[in-house]
Amino acid sequence: MPAKMNTAKKRFAICIDNTDYEASLIIRKIYEVIPDEKAEKDDFIRVIDESGEDYLYHRSHFILIELHIEVEQALTSV
Repeated sequence: MPAKMNTAKKRFAICIDNTDYEASLIIRKIYEVIPDEKAEKDDFIRVIDESGEDYLYHRSHFILIELHIEVEQALTSV
């Protein structure tokens, strides 16, 4: 049986401010956003940062973006 593909639309954000997080975030880099409804209610987003782990950051550090499907696939392929 073929593996089930994850069809959920991934979200991405560009870092525009890494103040106090210079080791964790790179300005102008695209980061994958992990869904976290509770955090988003408080203006935070969860991203996979330079450590390779997901952490909460204030939304003001990022601009949420939409990517063309080919770009999204290239960023998420292993």
